[in-house]
Amino acid sequence: MSLAQSILGNVSFVLVCLAVTAAFIAVAVLFERAARRKNGGRERILSTRKVVVIGVFSAVSAILFCLDFPVFFAPAFYKMDFSELPALIAAFAYGPVAGLLIELVKILVKLCIKGTSTAFVGELANFVIGASFILPASVLYQFKKTRRMAVWSCVAGTAVITVVGAVFNAVYLLPAFAALYGMPMEAIIGMGSKINSGITDVTTFVILAVAPLNLLKGGLDSLITVLIYKKLSPVMKAQSALPQAAGDPHSSSAE
Repeated sequence: MSLAQSILGNVSFVLVCLAVTAAFIAVAVLFERAARRKNGGRERILSTRKVVVIGVFSAVSAILFCLDFPVFFAPAFYKMDFSELPALIAAFAYGPVAGLLIELVKILVKLCIKGTSTAFVGELANFVIGASFILPASVLYQFKKTRRMAVWSCVAGTAVITVVGAVFNAVYLLPAFAALYGMPMEAIIGMGSKINSGITDVTTFVILAVAPLNLLKGGLDSLITVLIYKKLSPVMKAQSALPQAAGDPHSSSAE
């Protein structure tokens, strides 16, 4: 099914996707403006430089999105990827709006290339879960840009993506996939039971399969970001050739 056919055949769900996306971005804008007022920042939320970097990072994120792979503790339709990594790095450098826009553009690129095989259910899930990681981590960091806060921000983001991912799968995603493919929920639970005998219902499914996947994803993305962000930050902010101003949050004490 082409992307246009999918949209026409599922207009109401597309509108829900757009509403959820707009809500996340609106929240990101509010927090980013609050952080800028606190820190005395004057740069626009979306400057020309930021738009260019968002475009580049979105392309990298889309490539990483396609390079997914299965994990041994979850059914094959759950895949691990590192597509949130560019979004988190950009969100640390430029704020949560940039991170969420990368998440959005990544999905749009994927839809243009491959279309959707899940009537947008999978794409909405990816955005919601990715945004639940990027938003809290980057918001906390924007208010206090230090190495210690970078670590705690990533810990918070990983905790949120683990909880939100589990709840979202239990309440919405698993029932939606069951309805989409016309299979009983017991069949999906059975896929999990074949991998882990402890999976006997939806609750154990999300606790033993979904939560570990998002915990692993958030943990690895966080670790890589903490290790490389300080080296990338001056380049992304075009400050590599400029002296650090007194009190600059990206001085040697900052992450």
